[in-house]
Amino acid sequence: MVISRVFFNFGCLCRRSLPKNVARAKCSTEASTIQQADSDKRRKFKSAIPAEHAEYRFVYPEFLPDPDMSRRHFIRERLERMDMLKRRTAIEIPEFYVGSILAVTVSDNYAPGKQNRFVGICTQREGHGLRHRFTLRNVVDHQGVEIMYDMYSPIILKIEVLKLEKRLDDNLRYLRDALPEYSTFPFDMEPETATDGRVPVNPLKVKMKPRPWTERWERKELKGVSDFGLPERFHIRAAEVATPWDKFDLMREYRKIIPEEQQVKIWEEVHKHRSTVEDEQRKERRRTLLQKKNS
Repeated sequence: MVISRVFFNFGCLCRRSLPKNVARAKCSTEASTIQQADSDKRRKFKSAIPAEHAEYRFVYPEFLPDPDMSRRHFIRERLERMDMLKRRTAIEIPEFYVGSILAVTVSDNYAPGKQNRFVGICTQREGHGLRHRFTLRNVVDHQGVEIMYDMYSPIILKIEVLKLEKRLDDNLRYLRDALPEYSTFPFDMEPETATDGRVPVNPLKVKMKPRPWTERWERKELKGVSDFGLPERFHIRAAEVATPWDKFDLMREYRKIIPEEQQVKIWEEVHKHRSTVEDEQRKERRRTLLQKKNS
């Protein structure tokens, strides 16, 4: 017992007598080792999705299933993807985003020529699989008109992209309460051809009409609105009810996404269809546009 106490005291004296620079060197060595291990882990991490398929989740968002596991059914999802690819073989569904200007032609038994064509800006895209929908908005005779289309509906005859671009927000429903000039587009608008492969982002910021509005837009983090024109008390109340901590909730974000391991098989099917069918459709569309310009 006495001997153990002697050795214990001797060890404490040795530790106290160590120079400070030796302790600092030891700490710095341990810190560098930890940093090296972290960098090695980051270097070893690699996405399961191939680089050529990385942009597909933005171009084809409807192919991603519902992240709610209570609504998942893998056989139904597989059959829906087969029907979606067959429908894309029948008609060309071009790449477009919220903010793009589209022209959609549908079959209408009560319209002249049995067809109806509508031009407008895409304000939102929602839904999964065959239930994917997009909404077009235009101002006709000083009246705002919105039409929601089922993307894979058999009555759709043609989808044209007149202007391919994105906006600062992923949802443009606030155009309902904005000045009508931001939602007015001519029905005889000519399509614009993109010079490069990149999709431009339109930095336009709209001006809102006076209240009342359809929603509390000042309480949403909107980037595409220049000024709400509201008294200070509205902004104070918006700051009180805001939940800025939601963006740091990892589990909340995880429940909104599909694991990459499940996306790999989906994008392989899409890539196979894209490399065979859609490339030919794209070439034919460009050939038609060139013939119209030359004529």
